[in-house]
Amino acid sequence: MRIAFICTEMMTVPPLRGGAIQILIDGVAPHIGRKHRLTVFCITDPSLPDRERVKGVEYIRVPREGYVRGVAQELARLQSAASERDPKKKRYFDIIHVFNRPKDVLIYKKAMPKSRFVVSVHNEMFRGSKVKKELGEVIIQSVDRIMCISDYIGRTIVERFPSAKGKLHTVYSGIHLKKYMPIGSAEAQPVRQQLREKYGVVDKKVVLFVGRLSRVKGPDVLIEAMKQVVMQHDNAVLAVIGSKWFYDERVDEYGQYLRRIAEPLGGRVLFTGFVPPSEIPSYYLLGDLFVCSSQWEEPLARVHYEAMGAGLPIITTNRGGNAEIMKRDVSGIVIDDYDNPKAIADAISLLLSRPDKAMSLAKAGRAMAEANFGFQHVAKRLLRMYDEMKRRSKQK
Repeated sequence: MRIAFICTEMMTVPPLRGGAIQILIDGVAPHIGRKHRLTVFCITDPSLPDRERVKGVEYIRVPREGYVRGVAQELARLQSAASERDPKKKRYFDIIHVFNRPKDVLIYKKAMPKSRFVVSVHNEMFRGSKVKKELGEVIIQSVDRIMCISDYIGRTIVERFPSAKGKLHTVYSGIHLKKYMPIGSAEAQPVRQQLREKYGVVDKKVVLFVGRLSRVKGPDVLIEAMKQVVMQHDNAVLAVIGSKWFYDERVDEYGQYLRRIAEPLGGRVLFTGFVPPSEIPSYYLLGDLFVCSSQWEEPLARVHYEAMGAGLPIITTNRGGNAEIMKRDVSGIVIDDYDNPKAIADAISLLLSRPDKAMSLAKAGRAMAEANFGFQHVAKRLLRMYDEMKRRSKQK
């Protein structure tokens, strides 16, 4: 098959500056490119050539300004150029996968009408503030599949657009398994020791938060929870890994607020600031347990896959799709009372007091990641979806 991935206009691929969608594309591209002809469209970046081929995958990078129009022009150019060489056979992609931009599908479909289209939805892109009802129906009719990163996202679409039900297909994301070393493994120990020395937590029990410093992610709730945790565990510290927005290292008003409410804890809360995406797998080795304190209806935060890969026991909030890949009390603890610092503090204290329980959760999480959430697994799930689209197209 000839397959095209059309990334969003936010960041480039490979994910030099982060981005869950960019990480996903970068992770599955080599696996899909081994068997099929894959082209990735993304924005230009001063660190990368506008066009290149890497491990069999073609990258076409288009300026952020006028990105959608630019990609559509590239699609039309590819098709017309092939027509001149062989007027009887136009060159087009069998599958065009548009990532998280439903409204752009119609523009791309006009540029290459013979292709089959799938749009993946990574957050609530079909809600009323994003797309009008009439336009949403047209988009749904124009695509063969709507890929969702969680069942939760699928439900939000069907609630507003019942006609989408037959086209929904959940494909969970994943990680580069080889990049994530379990914290208890022998190969992880030198890196873990170095990081813990760097941040002065060699003899501490480190609770890990990884993510954007945004109120919806709940780091303030976690800091309040730590005020209760340290009353029982005086060697517990919280490591907050992340910044305001991906590669933005500025400390905004909310970041200043987090530092103020952390002051009573003294040195028991440390802020690393922005960590480049390439270093994130190593930074999970800093921790002893991981907490996702999301307060909003999270589509399904990729930090869960990462913490599983790192062999960390996980505590997460029952918000949106976060709990879908967790087996309660088997591979993680799920907090229903998500905005209650005491509920989170109790879960943290339980794992700090019960190293056997923490280890059991960690091992189960790593086993789930190895069995289901490597990028090779994600690529297989995508290809099954594409193959089904082609079969149904032939039947029609």
